[in-house]
Amino acid sequence: MVVERPVAELMTSPLLSVRRESPLQDAVQLMSDHHISGLAVLGEAGELVGELSEQDLMVRESGFDAGPYVMVLDAVIYLRNPLGWDKQVHQVLGNSVADVMRPHPHTIEAGASLRDAARLLHARSTQRLFVLQADGKPVGVLTRGDVVRALAAAG
Repeated sequence: MVVERPVAELMTSPLLSVRRESPLQDAVQLMSDHHISGLAVLGEAGELVGELSEQDLMVRESGFDAGPYVMVLDAVIYLRNPLGWDKQVHQVLGNSVADVMRPHPHTIEAGASLRDAARLLHARSTQRLFVLQADGKPVGVLTRGDVVRALAAAG
């Protein structure tokens, strides 16, 4: 039964990735060249430290939104907490992958079943799960499209 097959049999491998310090433009070009919507971000020891997705890039390109405000006697009073602006400013102005990436990517173990992966993809409303081997190193990626293709091939 296809839903009981391990993720490692259905994932895309090798994993395309970038480093935190990689120039953002290089990451965008890699995504464009390979027609993918997200990349793994790796740390110094090859560990998974983040994810860069199309959504993260859209925030950068759409610009900074300070949110709603009111003016009283030439003073601006913001109705959204300005403490949350720091991340948004870095995303808009950033030049490296670290400035734009999300630090907590969704993962699954290589031995997990396709059924488990489908549940995680749905429950977390994510497009991809990075597949980790037993030592925690990333070895591939499983996307919603991979799940659909596996189900279609099973008939």
